[in-house]
Amino acid sequence: MLVPPGGCALNQENSYIRFFNEIGIEDVSLVGGKNASLGEMYQRLTSQGVRVPNGFATTASAYRYLLDEVDAWSELHAALDDLDPDDIKDLAVRGARARSIVYGAPLPDDFRQQLLDGYRQLRAEYGEELSLAIRSSATAEDLPTASFAGQQDTYLNIKGEAEFLDSCKRCFASLFTDRAIHYRIDQGFDHFEVALSIGVMKMVRSDLASSGVMFSIDTETGFRDAVFITGAYGLGENVVQGAVDPDEFYVHKPTFEQGFRAVLRRTPGSKKIKMIYGRGGTKYAVRNIPTSQQERARFCITDAEVLVLADYAIKVEKHYSRQAGYDKPMDMEWAKDGVDGQLYMVQARPETVASQRVGSVLREYHLGPHTAEPVVIGRAVGAKIAVGKVRVICDLEHLGDFRPGEVLVSDTTTPDWEPVMKTAAAIVTNRGGRTCHAAIISRELGIPAVVGSGDASLRVKDGDLVTVSCAEGDVGRVYPGQLDFSIEETDLSDLKHPATEIMVNLGNPEIAFKTSFLPSDGVGLARMEFIINEYIKAHPMALLHPERVQDDKEHEAILRLTENYDSASEFFVQRLSEGVGTIAAAFYPRPVVVRMSDFKSNEYASLLGGRWFEPQEENPMIGFRGAARYSHPAYEEGFAMECAAMKRVRDDMGLTNVKLMIPFCRRVEEGERVIRTMEKYGLKRGENGLEIYVMCEIPNNVIQLDAFAKIFDGFSIGSNDLTQLTLGVDRDSEVVSFEFDERDSGVREMIRLAVEGCRRNQRHSGLCGQAPSDYPEMAEFLVELGIDSISLNPDAVLKTTRHILEVEQRLGRAPREAGNEADVQE
Repeated sequence: MLVPPGGCALNQENSYIRFFNEIGIEDVSLVGGKNASLGEMYQRLTSQGVRVPNGFATTASAYRYLLDEVDAWSELHAALDDLDPDDIKDLAVRGARARSIVYGAPLPDDFRQQLLDGYRQLRAEYGEELSLAIRSSATAEDLPTASFAGQQDTYLNIKGEAEFLDSCKRCFASLFTDRAIHYRIDQGFDHFEVALSIGVMKMVRSDLASSGVMFSIDTETGFRDAVFITGAYGLGENVVQGAVDPDEFYVHKPTFEQGFRAVLRRTPGSKKIKMIYGRGGTKYAVRNIPTSQQERARFCITDAEVLVLADYAIKVEKHYSRQAGYDKPMDMEWAKDGVDGQLYMVQARPETVASQRVGSVLREYHLGPHTAEPVVIGRAVGAKIAVGKVRVICDLEHLGDFRPGEVLVSDTTTPDWEPVMKTAAAIVTNRGGRTCHAAIISRELGIPAVVGSGDASLRVKDGDLVTVSCAEGDVGRVYPGQLDFSIEETDLSDLKHPATEIMVNLGNPEIAFKTSFLPSDGVGLARMEFIINEYIKAHPMALLHPERVQDDKEHEAILRLTENYDSASEFFVQRLSEGVGTIAAAFYPRPVVVRMSDFKSNEYASLLGGRWFEPQEENPMIGFRGAARYSHPAYEEGFAMECAAMKRVRDDMGLTNVKLMIPFCRRVEEGERVIRTMEKYGLKRGENGLEIYVMCEIPNNVIQLDAFAKIFDGFSIGSNDLTQLTLGVDRDSEVVSFEFDERDSGVREMIRLAVEGCRRNQRHSGLCGQAPSDYPEMAEFLVELGIDSISLNPDAVLKTTRHILEVEQRLGRAPREAGNEADVQE
């Protein structure tokens, strides 16, 4: 009898199943990674409040015993030896033969009896109506460098002994699915060294509720301080396989562990279908049905449930990290039972992509200047750019048409598609979220993917040359034709930190996690306007008073924005606080200076409903803007919502690294009035460490700096407006734009006086204008003045930092110790 390596003819008295309370993570060779992890969580974490459904696992010995009894090894060798995995047709024939060999092997009587005894024990625990999930667990899976995600088969809603035993046999046979065979060869695993363990567990009735996937790391950037949760209605297969666009949630781990309980950020998914149990007694009966409009409009779980899941994720990560002796981000699956209302962990394994990026090279993709409009928009996976010809594949039968280097466009992907996915330049799907199969595999392969686009397979056709860009934030775009792009690599291992603090200007929460890896001391200017424009879209006063909007279409659009919220104010506060909170969390505990809104009246008027609330001004640049608005009857209600959002960020989210900044404050008395107004709305200077800065951008700010210093904690020089008002040049006017120059000697004198005034009053001095990003000589001038911080656009941070280090070396200033070098970011 041919015996595989490690195999033997087994004594029939051996036990071939182990209940979860009998196994732990050290038993991977016995029951595979998935089942070992389930046992580990069941044993070690249920006492900490992490719910895990009970079950049992068959042993690797049971799998070998099954095949030993019919001498199946020689047949399997004949089927699989010398296989070329890239010959898809031959792979399909050989895989089918291997599965037939395993499925045809009868269960030995003693093993069969142990399976039935285990099933009956679970039924005694959970009741006669118990249904089972039958899940595969290969002894080589869930390793730190190979996920084996979805390679074998899972069977859901299993009832009755005959159906149970049959599904076990099918599960054993699934060790030889085409995708599993191909994946093992790619990963360097011997088919005959790997055994399959079956996990038999209580089926969590998520068909009546929701389920999903979560990570204790941000999968796109490798940012480790966030739990990333996805979810949709029904059974979890739709989320895992990318058949549905799920809801997404983030929770910030450091503040959560300090006791703050708030969702950092949430994004609704379309959730168009849900998988439920099928009708009648059909084997493995599940089916997809459309979700209702009401279900699509609301999130699939509550904030309280998001926080429970975050608690689970943090506890799981901590437990596995303690065991490993190093930080171990985890990839987890969860399910909510619609009968008992509880949330369960149903899988945990090491995250295998973002957490494996090591080194000190920062790699950034930059799209060149272009005027192209995207033909497809979806969610970005992998911050890269690729160019290739489109190949639209609608089903498995046409995978053979795909050619290496093409852009794979499909409705969705499954593990069966992996042989061609690994040769693609990029992947684009109609359905799926950032934890779907296409997303997971594209990350492993290191290629960009745009998922959940809705209709990509209809918008592009075979042979189209396209550029797939995932380097522009959370939104992935497919552009027609070949666009120029560049790849910038920076070795941060020897980059020192200047004595001058280097900060970044940032308004887009979507790139906050990625930007946080730049060597910076925080955010010197977080622009509230971007968040209002992109995430709220409507004029604050129009949200509060839609009845004053006299255009029917605008009126209806405003009502639609807020229809799923208790009030317009709740909508505004939640959206703004989540945008600012995401930026603050990304840089926590480094300071983030958030400027209160500084739209001009013409910009406010361009927001939805805005034209009904804004005056017509000839020169909005020096009109109704900044501090003048905050206590004015025309806007104070809007400012009150801004204050409520910032109070939520600091008090409820715990992000006390947020400092607030007042723009365009013309007079000391106006500054005092703003401080009183902020206190009225719960933002008291000094309380809970709150610091309030002022923009130094009006000559009067410089002339009366000593007086302004009595009411503000710091000054951020806005070189754009200071230049405008010092030179008397409207920076919006193209006619006199040639006279606008931040390097003018008069502007430089204003800056010098401001920096010296801050030093005299022991107040922080910074500059957040465009000048040092554009002009190296301005950065040099600021360093020579001894300014405390310079805030730069992200794309100028590395270049300007090197230049400032050179200037400081010339001046004899020693650099600071580097403290936040990035891992490799791709």
